[in-house]
Amino acid sequence: MGVFEDSVGTFLAPVKEFLEEDAVSEVLINGPNEVFVERKGLLERTSAKFMDEQALQAAVRNIAQFVGRKIDDEHPILDARLPDGSRVAAVLPPCSRKGTTVSIRKFSKGNPTFVDLLNRGSISKDGARFLDVCIYLAKNIIISGGTGSGKTTLLNVLGSRIPNTQRLLIIEDSSELKIHTEHVVFFETKHADESGRGQVSIRDLIKSALRLRPDRIVVGEVRGPEALDLITAMNTGHGGSMGTTHANTPYDGLVRLETLAMMGDTQVPIGAIRRQIASAIHLVVQIKRMHDGTRKVTHITEVIPEIDDSGRYQIQDIFKFVQRGKTADGKIVGEFIPTGYVPSFMDEIELNRLPFPKEKFTPPTWYTQMLQSHP
Repeated sequence: MGVFEDSVGTFLAPVKEFLEEDAVSEVLINGPNEVFVERKGLLERTSAKFMDEQALQAAVRNIAQFVGRKIDDEHPILDARLPDGSRVAAVLPPCSRKGTTVSIRKFSKGNPTFVDLLNRGSISKDGARFLDVCIYLAKNIIISGGTGSGKTTLLNVLGSRIPNTQRLLIIEDSSELKIHTEHVVFFETKHADESGRGQVSIRDLIKSALRLRPDRIVVGEVRGPEALDLITAMNTGHGGSMGTTHANTPYDGLVRLETLAMMGDTQVPIGAIRRQIASAIHLVVQIKRMHDGTRKVTHITEVIPEIDDSGRYQIQDIFKFVQRGKTADGKIVGEFIPTGYVPSFMDEIELNRLPFPKEKFTPPTWYTQMLQSHP
């Protein structure tokens, strides 16, 4: 059981079997008498229980001590990374009214690849090849999606396709990415000590990274004013940089970046920030956890580097997932298809002799007919 061995493992004995089970990706504890697990993207209630609230709190305090954090009445929230990469979040009563609430997101084993995504039906072959082309051409990419949608997994896959000749700097709040390439450097934020000193934020690390000769910068999750620093880096010669953000659509992903960029003490007008975002981001890749538990890339969308007269971003879907039905057992049936829009950088694809001809962007006949029948 690795990190949960010895004292920590003893306290978490009621859920030990789920922590050891490969099929379980997350363990959710809602008070001492309610334990859910996530298997294959779907939640299941288990019969597991803790002896009482005190036993559950003892487990959480033990985990916090194990990783050098504090959780008590004055600090009722814990957000920590375990040595094996698993993420633990916890909230104590009275903030959590049902009893101590805990989420343990297990660190996935192995290194995901496009083959894994194809086998899971998360993306089509042409969609994967197109993203590979975009990585080669050093397009700046934002991966957008909800919690648990697979953003980190997709970022791992894309990051591992970066050419070995380039220096990659990865910046995260808690290290989760397992990008394997020839020249990669990992940075992680540092929390303040008990006296409030010594904090190192993502913004601090991005600023330092820019002095360390990066070819590309990857921010694991953009969720604060560091959005402006990442956008600036993308606009100043660090092509092929990437990050993830929480949003439900590609357009919402751009608005989310805009909102985050405005959170700091910046005096940059909102119109200027919008123009920077439109210029910096080439593609938004939207990923979603579907109702049947599967995770699918739903859009690969190009951002046009212009703002329209009403101040809105201009975007064009290049590929998108179209649901065509559902099986009797609830599985979603659909296809990830080209929309017919040819990306503005098609000339770059052709000049570099990359094996992705213009015909790959032709939509299937059934989709064209569907559009004609439902204008």
